[in-house]
Amino acid sequence: MYLNKDSKTETMSTYPSIFNDVIGPVMRGPSSSHCAASLRIARLCRDLMDENIKDILIEFDPNGSLATTHKSQGSDMGLFGGFLGWEAHDERLPESEKHIVTAGINVTINMVDIGNGHPNLYKLTLYNNKETRQLSAISTGGGMIEVIAIDGVPVCMAGDYFETLIYCDKPDNIIAFLKASIQYDDIEFHKGDIAFIEIKSQAFFDDPIYKELLAMEDVLCIKQLQPVLPVMARKDLQVPFITCHDMLEYNTGKDKALWELAVDYEMARGNISAEEVFEKMRNIIHIMGNAIELGLKGTHYQDRILGSQSLQFKEKFLADQLVGGETDNRIIMYVSAMMEVKSSMGVIVAAPTAGSCGALPGALFGTAHSLQLHEDELVKAMLSAGLIGVFIAARATFAAEVGGCMAETGSGGGMAAAAITEMKGGSLQQCIAAASLALQNSLGIICDPIGNRVEAPCLGRNVMAAGNAISCANMALSNYEQLIPLDEVIDTMKAVGDQIHHTLRCTNLGGLSITNAAKKIEAMLEGVPGKFFKSC
Repeated sequence: MYLNKDSKTETMSTYPSIFNDVIGPVMRGPSSSHCAASLRIARLCRDLMDENIKDILIEFDPNGSLATTHKSQGSDMGLFGGFLGWEAHDERLPESEKHIVTAGINVTINMVDIGNGHPNLYKLTLYNNKETRQLSAISTGGGMIEVIAIDGVPVCMAGDYFETLIYCDKPDNIIAFLKASIQYDDIEFHKGDIAFIEIKSQAFFDDPIYKELLAMEDVLCIKQLQPVLPVMARKDLQVPFITCHDMLEYNTGKDKALWELAVDYEMARGNISAEEVFEKMRNIIHIMGNAIELGLKGTHYQDRILGSQSLQFKEKFLADQLVGGETDNRIIMYVSAMMEVKSSMGVIVAAPTAGSCGALPGALFGTAHSLQLHEDELVKAMLSAGLIGVFIAARATFAAEVGGCMAETGSGGGMAAAAITEMKGGSLQQCIAAASLALQNSLGIICDPIGNRVEAPCLGRNVMAAGNAISCANMALSNYEQLIPLDEVIDTMKAVGDQIHHTLRCTNLGGLSITNAAKKIEAMLEGVPGKFFKSC
């Protein structure tokens, strides 16, 4: 657990992973907070019901963000895919509603005053012929989740353990047997109207143990929930640092670059080798690069507002008819291409979210291609960006529903600024200064999608974040003063996010979302999907 040295209070229950919380998941859909997170939540629901679901009641709070965005931003799509056991990048996801009907699963969606207060709260009740189960969970940003209750009993699950639930009323003999028979990270008895033992472990126990438990008189049933995150947690997990200040202290006498420090961090966090960290990021780079290439060939999808505008930009770029430098314009083109692949339900990497998936890769790929850098340098840059993202995830948020677009494109721009600085040979201090400057420039950016889609002004804000990144990288390389330390800027991001009115945090209730033009677009999309703008 991370202890804030200033407040002396516990501020988080686990440490962010670059590959869980920051760069990922690999997914389809307009929003990681909606699509990927809801799919992961539903995958846990599927396991809770032993893959046998007949009816589902989905409840959203009318005061939260999901009440107005669950359909248009992909929560329904993700939930349906998860209930069917799919991955977040499954090509069938755009038609998941049709597939859930074909599977014979009945779904009801209601708006109910749940009263939790979190804007991304899912309350799901699941039925089959034998049992009824309930699961409540929140989407915390970038596809990350937290299960907060099962069958009305408070829990804390992030999908990063093998979770076994043993339903029983008398736990003592069962717990004694478990402690003597299995390897585990944690065992806890949750008492309520429905009671169960929760076991967090690195693997499910062997079949003989399972059968012996099931035969015990006090055991009512056993549920096994697979992990849904790529990097698992573990007992007594430790990392070398969790703030920028701690990182600099750790680096005293080591003189490591930012990307090397990222490798050190993720080796400890993921319990993997330096080579595995590097190659995991290389695989992500390949997915990002493929998305940019696909976007520049033109994308086609009916249910969206904007067409393939990057093709028009590409034409002007190649004809040298644009104002600005080659690197700047290449970045705009790449950011646009990536965002268009996202909006056409292609495979992208949330970085740190799907709504901000263009800024970071667009900026880094554009810079790397302009400088003619080797792929390894791009991998290093993305690792550097990931470590800045870890600091943000540990102290603030990536969810626009919590912190506005500042949390998404703002974070992506700050991460990119540090990485670009390193790509150009900047020092560790210059990388940190670039991130601080970029985040300072992003404070207070609201989230107000037009037509209730994650397209505009999202595209423009991704382009702006990428431009901010390269500007701040150049400022840092020129030794501009950052003035405010990175950790303090991140803490300020959290404070500012808390002050942004809920109507300006991805609820479709304020800003550009409620202009006359936006409402006309929304009505046209609802009436005749895909007919507002024709795709190229």
